[in-house]
Amino acid sequence: MTVQKRFSTQQLVFMAVLIAMNIILSRFLSIAAWNLKIGFAFLPVVAAAIYMGPLQAAIVGALGDLLGATMFPIGAYFPGFTVTAFLVGLTYGYLLHKKQDWKRILLAVCLTEFVGSLLLNTFWISVLYGSPFFPLLYTRIFQVVVMGIVESVVIRSMTGVLVRLPHASRG
Repeated sequence: MTVQKRFSTQQLVFMAVLIAMNIILSRFLSIAAWNLKIGFAFLPVVAAAIYMGPLQAAIVGALGDLLGATMFPIGAYFPGFTVTAFLVGLTYGYLLHKKQDWKRILLAVCLTEFVGSLLLNTFWISVLYGSPFFPLLYTRIFQVVVMGIVESVVIRSMTGVLVRLPHASRG
């Protein structure tokens, strides 16, 4: 009986670099307030999604959130945000791994921003701080719309650059 490797060494190294980038972009290079966060931590997750697929992107998102929250806490750790990060990675991976046209990019961004950020993360904030859900939801709509536009444009630009890079990480 043979044991099949799930990830190659190249993939593990690439994922580790992307997790580190996710932590840096999320914890040090983003603007965060109580219920508002604007940043580019989605970039390493999207790179993992495009190059390696849904599972790897989900792992990059979840471990980036978990390790970032434990090593550089902004507030109390709450596992709901890690679940959202995992689901966001899966979504990007399923929609962007094989093809990155405008339709797929917009669908991925809409799902991750409106379902992940607006609904799920607002729910987690509501649970964590005991705040009413709907008033929080209304205050976060602006952030989601702005980030949705930013993510769509950046991901589309990023895909043009990524397709020209060597595919060593796909090992």
